[in-house]
Amino acid sequence: MPSAVHKLFVEAIQKEEPGVTVSASSSPPIQSSSGQGYIGKVGSPSETEQFIGEAESLRGINVAAPGLAPKLLAAGVFDEETAESGNEVGKPYFLCEYKHMGTLTDNAANILGKRLATELHAYKSTMGFGFHVPTFCGQTKQANGWFDSWEQCFDALVGSLFATLRKQGGYEALCRQGDELRKSVIPALLGPLVIQPVLLHGDLWSGNTGTDAKTGQPVIFDPSSYYGHNEADLAIARIFGGIPKSFFKTYHEYLPKSEPEDQYELRGDLYELYHYLNHTVLFGVRTLQVNGCWS
Repeated sequence: MPSAVHKLFVEAIQKEEPGVTVSASSSPPIQSSSGQGYIGKVGSPSETEQFIGEAESLRGINVAAPGLAPKLLAAGVFDEETAESGNEVGKPYFLCEYKHMGTLTDNAANILGKRLATELHAYKSTMGFGFHVPTFCGQTKQANGWFDSWEQCFDALVGSLFATLRKQGGYEALCRQGDELRKSVIPALLGPLVIQPVLLHGDLWSGNTGTDAKTGQPVIFDPSSYYGHNEADLAIARIFGGIPKSFFKTYHEYLPKSEPEDQYELRGDLYELYHYLNHTVLFGVRTLQVNGCWS
C-alpha cells in the first residue's frame, strides 16, 4: 500500500469532491472521506501511449454512455510542475473512479445489451472509422488512424497483426492465408455494408465487464476503443463466454443485425478472427482455426 497519495491525484479528487480528505488504502488503492474509491496509476515513459489510449477510450465512453465505465478524473504526463520528484518527469499517469464489482449478472447483462445498443453504439464519429490516438488490445498496439470506410479500417487492423506475425516468424502458412483473407474475404463481407462508425469498447469480453455491487448496474472497463462496425464489439464476447446469452438477445432487440443479415455469422467469424490473431501475437499459439472464415 502506498504511504501517500500523489498531490496531483489529491487535487483531482478534491476538484471532483470538494472538501473531502484523501488517503491511501489497500482496497481501493485511494479513498476519499466520502467513501468513494479511486485508482491512480503511474507508468514508465514506454507506457505513455497505453495510458493515453485507455484514458481517451474512457473519455469517449463516458460521453456516449455516462456511468457505464469508470469516470476518468485525470490523465497525462508529469512535467516539472506536476511531478513530485525529478524522476517522475516524463512518466504517464492515470486516475479514475473505483467501482466494487461482481460478475455480470443476467439482469445487468440485459441492461448492458440495451445501453450498448442505444447509447455506446449509437454514438457516431464525425471523422470516419478509426480513432484519434493509438489504443491497445491487451499489449497490442492497434493500427488506429482515420479511414473513409469500415473495410479499410478493419483491413488495417488485421493487416497490422499479420505484419507482426511475419516479423515473429513461424507463421508463414497463416500469413499466406491472411493475404487471401485481405484480398477476397474482407472486401466481400465488409465492402457491401452501409453502416455508420460508432464507438466501440474494443475488448468487450467477460473479464472486462461486471456488476456494480452498490447499484446492480453493468460496468465495462479496460477499453481499447475505436469507431467501427457495432457488430465487431460482440466478437470477443462470443469467444470466451461468461457473458449471458440474454445480453445478445436484448442487444439485437434494440439494434438489429446489419444487412445483409444472412452474412451476420460470417461477419462474426471475421471479427472473432481479429482476436484470435491478437492472441496468437501475444501468446504464440501456433494453430489457428476459425470456422471457415478463410473460405
